[in-house]
Amino acid sequence: MAYDALVLVSFGGPERPEDVLPFLQNVTRGRGVPPERLAEVAEHYLHFGGVSPINQQCRDLLAAIRADFAAHGVDLPVYWGNRNWDPMLADTVAQMRDDGIQRALAFVTSAYGGYSSCRQYQEDIASARAAVGPDAPLIEKLRQFWDHPGFVEPHADAVRAALAQLDPARRDSTRLVFTAHSVPVSAAATAGPHGGRYTAQLEEAARLVHAAAAPDLPYDLVWQSRSGPPQVPWLEPDINDHLATLAGQGVTGVVVSPIGFVSDHLEVVWDLDTEALDTAKQLGLDFVRAGTPGTDPRFVAMVRELVLERHAPDGERYFRRLGELPTWDTCPALCCVPPARRP
Repeated sequence: MAYDALVLVSFGGPERPEDVLPFLQNVTRGRGVPPERLAEVAEHYLHFGGVSPINQQCRDLLAAIRADFAAHGVDLPVYWGNRNWDPMLADTVAQMRDDGIQRALAFVTSAYGGYSSCRQYQEDIASARAAVGPDAPLIEKLRQFWDHPGFVEPHADAVRAALAQLDPARRDSTRLVFTAHSVPVSAAATAGPHGGRYTAQLEEAARLVHAAAAPDLPYDLVWQSRSGPPQVPWLEPDINDHLATLAGQGVTGVVVSPIGFVSDHLEVVWDLDTEALDTAKQLGLDFVRAGTPGTDPRFVAMVRELVLERHAPDGERYFRRLGELPTWDTCPALCCVPPARRP
């Protein structure tokens, strides 16, 4: 094979209360976030005992990928490194070097284009390699997968399962609401080589899931988890504000699908299962949150397909995709680089 390893690259999260503030300081370093905001967000983690679900979800995904590789004859070791907390990516890259890895692929737990969802992971990989030194393995990121069937189909099944929990007699007043992480409007405008890539991919993913799961229902794409200063415009509406709007329009129940996420990590279990659920209760709305792909076998198989896709000889590569937006298997050089960072 042209590559001799796969590394799972994720965001990372604390796993005990004393980790929470150091983790948040890693996440926000250089962004000028005031201490009081960090303390507020820390309470979200402490609500769950100071443990983010994301690391265990990565362990589960790692085990599932290894089992899938073994079952399908893909002879690649699989590593795991994080952006913000143990296991840190630089430490993982050092281990890969010590194990003799020379050229690896990276699967990032984000399906979309944009600075924080794609380009920043590219920068994390470059920084980790630089920290390890000249003997660090070459690491190439796998392509974005927002419209891959292995991502879309688990989301669609989760929406169907969630809808089954609502009263079918009130289906005419039920709404499907897709959510994704909000980003600054300026970041959304510059995402991708021509701008707008993050929102365009999310809009298409939502359209695909809606068409597969509930084409008779109206749907919206809204935003969650805003973390920036109030004077900076971010994508809107926020999920909580949107629920209030829907209640005022006579909607009686909502299925909320976190289309922007691959697993039920903290921004799902706090921002949706806690805050948005509380908002819905106050508004008298029936509320069911749809699941995320997690370790769904189709999602795990997608990782293998993306790896094999990169191993195929030129001219024989294939794209299992459902959407209409153009894609590529290697991002252009300046893709998702904010103008201030461009040479």
